[in-house]
Amino acid sequence: MSTVIQVTNLSKIYRLGEIGTGTISRDLERWYKMRIRGQEDPFLKIGETNQRNKKGVSDVVYALKDINFEVQQGEALGIIGKNGAGKSTLLKIISRVTSPTTGNIKIKGRVASLLEVGTGFHPELTGRENIYLNGAILGMRKKEITRKLDEIIDFSGVERYIDTPVKRYSSGMYVRLAFAVAAHLESEILIVDEVLAVGDAEFQKKCLGKMDQVSKGEGKTILFVSHNMSAIRQLCSSGIVLVDGQEKYSGIIVDAVGFYLDTTRKIGLGGSFIKQKLEGKDVELVAAEILNEDFNPGSAFDITENIVIKLNIYCNRSIPRLYGYVAIKNSHDDLMIESDTFDHIPNCLENLTTGENIFYLKIVSNLLAVGEYRFYLSLASEYANNFLVDTPGDLLKFTLVDHSTQRGHRRTSKTSYLIKWELQNAIQ
Repeated sequence: MSTVIQVTNLSKIYRLGEIGTGTISRDLERWYKMRIRGQEDPFLKIGETNQRNKKGVSDVVYALKDINFEVQQGEALGIIGKNGAGKSTLLKIISRVTSPTTGNIKIKGRVASLLEVGTGFHPELTGRENIYLNGAILGMRKKEITRKLDEIIDFSGVERYIDTPVKRYSSGMYVRLAFAVAAHLESEILIVDEVLAVGDAEFQKKCLGKMDQVSKGEGKTILFVSHNMSAIRQLCSSGIVLVDGQEKYSGIIVDAVGFYLDTTRKIGLGGSFIKQKLEGKDVELVAAEILNEDFNPGSAFDITENIVIKLNIYCNRSIPRLYGYVAIKNSHDDLMIESDTFDHIPNCLENLTTGENIFYLKIVSNLLAVGEYRFYLSLASEYANNFLVDTPGDLLKFTLVDHSTQRGHRRTSKTSYLIKWELQNAIQ
């Protein structure tokens, strides 16, 4: 296989709050030193790592810094990272939407990009006209586009609105048509950002199947950005992990996903959680603990046991429409079960008493397979702007083992009654 994308020492800097360097004199200084004298860009020396949650000294930041990788023909590469890590900037540079500050990119073949909802579409043109427009941008002739037209419309599922201006489309219809165009027209490289999250579950599955088909069957190269680790593992064979604009890991996709998940998990995640100091919020979590069916704490349980999660929630004042959401994910970050208090009538969080309230969440036996799991908690209110509500996130980690000869059966059902919210004493 030949190399179709080669990225070498790629960096991109931005000056916060300004366009360019801010003054003509600085632009001339940069041009003179780089173009005439062949020296390094003087403003790169003061650039800082792109850490969005920390105040910096310089107003020049690296959106990307010293990125190096190669992509082979027919390879599906997953680009992973938190929001603000530089994923979209990297795809925009590869798509030639913006240019790098330093470094080189070599691309072999035509590129079809789906970077954000509406990319490459003219809002006043109909869906049909935009198909021809996108094909023309890729350098295709009208005959070639016409040959693919029926297939594109059928895949998109918006046939009834194909002669309607796309400005009247919903975001879901937009992305359906845009992906159908990008996947079916004659391009050698397909670049897809997080836009598939706009579509429904059925369409996302359809898109992943199509990308897998064009990668393995037609030899197209795919660059795929997503926060859905299951989709990344399903489609991609290799991956790179970006952290604050820097490439921290590159390798096979299973290891890349594992590295990313390890960087996002809390240090010291275990079978119990205790907040060292209250933050003075209107409602906040004080402590959490995993118990067995005899109410003994632990972090490893047999799959035949019921599991009880104890939550200590402190309330400073009553909050209307307060609710809690919990989720259990496996070691691959797949969502196994989820529930919220709106599933239960009455909502047990709506009228908390002032002070500490204790909740027990019961998880029935033989629900999950052997393996490691994480417990996630979020508290929220429809009136969040008027109150301070705790959002703890990943809290606890536990392991399920099987001491019997018959293993538990994995189920991915999200049926809400599998987790039951109850106040203290109601569980006895």
